[in-house]
Amino acid sequence: MGKQYLRTLAFIFLAISQSAVTNGDASRSFAKTNGTQFVINGQHFYANGFNAYWFMQMASDIADRTKVSSAFLQASLHGMNLARTWAFSDGGSRPLQISPGVYNEAMFKGLDFTVAEAKKHGVYLILSLSNNYNDFGGKNQYVQWARQSGENLNSDDDFFRSDLAKAFYKNNVKAVISRVNTFTGLAYKDDPTIFAWELINEPRCPSDLSGRTLQAWMSEMAAYVKSIDANHLLEVGMEGFYGESWPEKKAFNPGYEVGTDFIANHQIPGIDFATIHAYPDQWSPGSGELEQQAFLRSWIASHVQDCARVLRKPLLIAEFGKSTRSASATQRDVLFNAVYDAVFSSALAGGPASAAAFWHLLVEGMEGFADGYEVVLSQSPSTAGIISQQSRRMAGLNKPIYAELLTP
Repeated sequence: MGKQYLRTLAFIFLAISQSAVTNGDASRSFAKTNGTQFVINGQHFYANGFNAYWFMQMASDIADRTKVSSAFLQASLHGMNLARTWAFSDGGSRPLQISPGVYNEAMFKGLDFTVAEAKKHGVYLILSLSNNYNDFGGKNQYVQWARQSGENLNSDDDFFRSDLAKAFYKNNVKAVISRVNTFTGLAYKDDPTIFAWELINEPRCPSDLSGRTLQAWMSEMAAYVKSIDANHLLEVGMEGFYGESWPEKKAFNPGYEVGTDFIANHQIPGIDFATIHAYPDQWSPGSGELEQQAFLRSWIASHVQDCARVLRKPLLIAEFGKSTRSASATQRDVLFNAVYDAVFSSALAGGPASAAAFWHLLVEGMEGFADGYEVVLSQSPSTAGIISQQSRRMAGLNKPIYAELLTP
């Protein structure tokens, strides 16, 4: 079989793949990893994305679903192909899980709609399964439920230790992963539109800085998720803080620890790729602009090196941003450029950093969700331009693994 024939076959297959992506089909195969690379449909996959935690909440009200549709449309027009959102809301006034094992169907249909709209617009989803914080319930709600069932728990960190709280979490994970989408007819576990599951947003256990509590919890939950869904990728939801396994790496932390261990946590079987978050303005509020930029560069570079040399897994910068309540839009653009340049440089060199998702996307008419970190594309032309440029650069790297067959 001659090389010219192979080149022709490869060209035809590439054209078919590109046509599918152009038509918004983000579900032709499940995302996988190959060493430090993401792979979809036989291609290395490079992503430019965003966070929109509010999707399920807004889509649960039929009158507000247009905002979800608009966000996906605007994101896709700016070339974005990955979104991270909450698949949890425990207790409170707008719950998905009203009480352990009891669900609000309207909220579940909101999540169904979100997944269906993502597929329609060619966007992959990372769905987070719980929260470290009290927003949308989080570990505090699970601890409260366990106390109401007779458990004697002393702090929110007992979420990671209590057998009953862990059982509640597992039951909820199973309910979400097994959910059959009322719009697509597919169970979530069978839908490749979902890029990955996330165990919990920004896990922290300050009552055990040794890291043992979180390591045990993550190991148990990763094994459980994989036991009921072997198709999808899984990540922890970490910010990236270093711990006891490589104590010399703690010098890269922003002056404190939270009970996580970036290296050890990402070596857990079943955890497919690593994540970090980046908020120099929050983590080092007393420092100047140049100091924050220096921290950001070293923070990203250190984790890229770890993923390349130690973990041998892909790296996603799953959250980053800068508040315009304390900085100018120009300063925010500087941060976006720095993150994007680091990701593109790594990806171009075949390194592990191949995707980033900023915090966070809003659309017009959502002023009540603004926190200073929001980006409304139509109202932020300079930032929108930077995002589009990164999308084009990353899309240019989405070459088939068999691309050498296309060369003369």
